[in-house]
Amino acid sequence: MPDGSQLKVAIVGLEFGAEFIPIYQAHPDAELYAICQRSADHLDEVGDRFGVPVRYRSIADLLADPVIDIVHINTPLQNHADHVVAALRAGKHVGCTIPMGTSVEDCRRIVETQRETGLTYMMMETVIYSREFLFVQDLYRTGQLGRLQFLRSSHQQDMTGWPSYWDGMPPMLNATHAISPVLALGNFQAESVQCVGSGSVFDRMKTAYDSPFSVESAHIRLKDTDIAAEVTRSLWAVAREYRESFDAYGSIRAFEWEQTHGDRHVLYLGEEPERIDIPDYAGRLPEPIRSFTQAGVYTDEGDAAHRSFIQGGGHGGSHPHLVEALLAAVRGERQAYPDAVRAANITCTGILAHQSALQGGERIPLPDWTITEDDEPLLIDLDQNVEPPWAGLQPDQEGTTP
Repeated sequence: MPDGSQLKVAIVGLEFGAEFIPIYQAHPDAELYAICQRSADHLDEVGDRFGVPVRYRSIADLLADPVIDIVHINTPLQNHADHVVAALRAGKHVGCTIPMGTSVEDCRRIVETQRETGLTYMMMETVIYSREFLFVQDLYRTGQLGRLQFLRSSHQQDMTGWPSYWDGMPPMLNATHAISPVLALGNFQAESVQCVGSGSVFDRMKTAYDSPFSVESAHIRLKDTDIAAEVTRSLWAVAREYRESFDAYGSIRAFEWEQTHGDRHVLYLGEEPERIDIPDYAGRLPEPIRSFTQAGVYTDEGDAAHRSFIQGGGHGGSHPHLVEALLAAVRGERQAYPDAVRAANITCTGILAHQSALQGGERIPLPDWTITEDDEPLLIDLDQNVEPPWAGLQPDQEGTTP
């Protein structure tokens, strides 16, 4: 690819994936070249709406197109590993929606294939590019939280009406929205996980994944720190409004996610609570895609809106940040985050947490290949009176890489 040319992007899967079409079309470094969907009617509907002439009904045919630089995969989660590995082996850079895979073996295959090909892989995790995460990240990196003491997150969601393969799914099998922020905040990596299951799913669902649990709650030990994180996930038979949240507790300040939609988040200075409004971070993006932090394809379409977009509240304005991060990584301007190893650490933490729950809460270490040994956690200890290297920087000077 010549320097300065636009990267040719193909999107596979046009339900949630359609959200990203106009962002790539508006980005100065990208050309939305092709789309792929098994359903011919939906493929043509989306292609006509956005003016995309190159259309495929088969991912194999798409991967055979030598023009394509990047494949952005939004297929059902059980297909992610096979599609990512095939794309990397076809010589394409890959961004893929969450989760990385549905088994430890899936994740291992992607890590090994990425290492063999040397191509970019990025798990397109929305939470760690949301305005809420970027706000808390700024607080931590500038020392305003003080010494980090504890992290907590939850993702509670009613999956009624989703495709049938979700029925009875163990909550932690796809928990990246809850696990990723507690790891990304301080460049942490999970070292081990312990988890307990609670409650029961509907009887008709119990045999689908051989899992009875309605709720799973895990404790994660973070590598090379004295910090632990608590993560709770539920999918079925729990009376609770959708909530995708994280809390961060420091020695000076703490951040707590709003309890219900519209309550506003809370920032504590010592014991004093203050309800706050989170700023938008569109200013960190190229101007042509800044508007997408506030609106998307499905914003005003009522019943036509994709469920993940409605329940996720637009994913905190993360979509254009994800596009910018992926394109910058492919151009070599910064490391993809989460890259293959980091994505495996996040995803396998959830998968192994479920195994721990089935084993009565047994502690399970993360595989060595999910841990980057030479990458240090970002630890702030103000008792040491050491000025952090980012002291004095304004938020926009730091970029968006966690």
